[in-house]
Amino acid sequence: MAQDAFEDIVADFEFLEDWEDRYRHVIELGKAMPPLDDALKSPATKVDGCASQVWLHPRIEGGTFTFDGDSDALIVRGLIAVLRALYNDLPVAEVPKVDAGGQLARLSLQDHLSAQRSNGLRAMIARIRETAAAAA
Repeated sequence: MAQDAFEDIVADFEFLEDWEDRYRHVIELGKAMPPLDDALKSPATKVDGCASQVWLHPRIEGGTFTFDGDSDALIVRGLIAVLRALYNDLPVAEVPKVDAGGQLARLSLQDHLSAQRSNGLRAMIARIRETAAAAA
């Protein structure tokens, strides 16, 4: 069920054997992502449970789910980019069905993120799923 963009990240991770290279790649994904407009950084879009500042701005157009996001931490910004690759452009009803944990396990992220980062990642996934489920 993973999106092509996510499959590209999986392929990149398979090519990059060293975790430090993978970590840098996640950061680069975040740097390449367009910044979220400051007007969208509000309490309504802020994700609680993250050690750093995180904002997610979901949109549902024509039954398709997309979101933009931003963070004040480079690695978290990269994690947002990974989640965008996993979820963006899915039919809104499919978003809650994505096995995010299983898909992200393919990247071995859980082995290399701090407990706080892992909690923040789970909080972002929960926000995405709740938003999509409410709209479906």
